Amino acid sequence: MANRYKVTLTKAERAQLTELARSGKSTAAKFIYARALLLCDAGELGDPWTVADVASALGVTARTVEHLKQRFVEEGLEAALARKPPRKPREATFDGQFDARLTALACSRAPAGYQRWTVRLLADKLVALKIVDAVSTMTVQRSLKKTNCSLT
Repeated sequence: MANRYKVTLTKAERAQLTELARSGKSTAAKFIYARALLLCDAGELGDPWTVADVASALGVTARTVEHLKQRFVEEGLEAALARKPPRKPREATFDGQFDARLTALACSRAPAGYQRWTVRLLADKLVALKIVDAVSTMTVQRSLKKTNCSLT
């Protein structure tokens, strides 16, 4: 990625980032972003590192550093340090009705040839009964765990 964004920090911004990086009272992401901006500073007080060197020193990708620099230049310091909220909330794929039908199926008699239900058997049966179009075994496992249902 080309080095298109030049980070130039004011004295106040530099002091704020230095405090964030030294205090130890911020999230790990904010700490890394603050350190990255300090290392990328091309202002009068800064000695800018290359994006690759910053990424290597902080254990992030060069793309992360470039995106951080872009957010700083286009939106400001606060936007660069804070994560954006998701654009739209994730809707639940499976609801309480799914959980109830799964629990009822898990509590029923196991299919012929099996001693008990397995998570894979339950997932296959849910699809065969057309309760859902597709479901992963992990979704079945999480739903059973959530409802405190044991297959043993």
